[in-house]
Amino acid sequence: MTFRALLPVALIAAVFTRFAPPAHGCPGCGPPTGQTLTSEVAQADFILYGTLTNQKADPKDPTSLKGTTDLKIDTVIKSHALVKDKTVFTIPRYVPPDPKPYKYMVFFNVVNGDVDPYRGVAVGTDSKLPEYVRGALEVKGKDNATRMKFFFEHLESPDLEISGDAYNEFAVADYKEVADLAPKLSPATLLKWLKDPNTRASRYGLYGLLLGHCGKESDAKEVRALLDDPERKFSSGLDGMLMGYVLLDKKNGYDYLMKLIANRENEFLVKHAGLKALRFFWEYRPEVLTRKQLLDGMAALMGDKEISDMPMDDLRKWGAWELTSEVLKYAKAESHNSLPINRRAMLKFALAASWADPKNAEAAAYVAACRKEDAERVKLLEELLREEMKPAPKAEPKK
Repeated sequence: MTFRALLPVALIAAVFTRFAPPAHGCPGCGPPTGQTLTSEVAQADFILYGTLTNQKADPKDPTSLKGTTDLKIDTVIKSHALVKDKTVFTIPRYVPPDPKPYKYMVFFNVVNGDVDPYRGVAVGTDSKLPEYVRGALEVKGKDNATRMKFFFEHLESPDLEISGDAYNEFAVADYKEVADLAPKLSPATLLKWLKDPNTRASRYGLYGLLLGHCGKESDAKEVRALLDDPERKFSSGLDGMLMGYVLLDKKNGYDYLMKLIANRENEFLVKHAGLKALRFFWEYRPEVLTRKQLLDGMAALMGDKEISDMPMDDLRKWGAWELTSEVLKYAKAESHNSLPINRRAMLKFALAASWADPKNAEAAAYVAACRKEDAERVKLLEELLREEMKPAPKAEPKK
């Protein structure tokens, strides 16, 4: 096993068991693929970049990882007393030589005096990773637009470690950070990336969302052409493309969104992208679409048994009790009622609606009927729902 495989795969498992990945933040982005390098820099005791040499296996156990490997230091990314004034640092682990030339960025922790090289990143000998990490650290405390602009400029880097980390920075960013950056971007650059067949599909959502914030209405035609292109598949990143299209052209964008989610032939991922677009406008941009438009979209999605539990849950969280009849009509539909997850969503909606409005006779009647059929199930859902609705605990003031 090479060091390239050892550190990114085996040793990286250790860091991910200690630190949970950040919560998904940016609308239109997929989940992060791991921690950002700037986060890992903060957690590591020291970080070195250089070339592996002088590998020595333990003669008593040559098939294990016991032994030593020297790291000839090119750059100290994060310093420590253990590496002060050193040009070579001995890693307490045997790493078999790799036939191809690589540079390595190695993350170390020091635990009770023992050095643990818990992660390594292998890159080409001409990689700009050290410069990228230093740049990321330099903008860490700056305003949203300046910080995110740095990562934007590295999204299409040919170095996969750099471009992947830049994308992770967007994936963990909140909407305000993305919105602050967007006006400073070039719509032409974003369109170029979206049209490029070599652009990774995972980027479409982010680029579409950014274009929606910085482009002009004329750019909407370009987005629509991409969405209509039979050679392009946007099931990945479609949510951000839809967000951007509606932001650029509210009328045509909304009409397209409604046709998309109303088409029962579309696969689940397509309908789910439509759902995420509706959620985006409800949560972040409520001034763009009216309440009725958003609820009409949710009503259209509820008609599809494969996804109906999700809009039902959203409508409950949104307090859209005016759709009680629309939600509960599916209790009489075998297509929906045959799925336990849909029955659960309907009951949770009815419980919340009856609590919010004691005069909601339809919701109360449905709850009563469910209670008569299975009182224990209703009791359990009541307990779960009350727990879910509890406000988050307030932070304790500093002493």
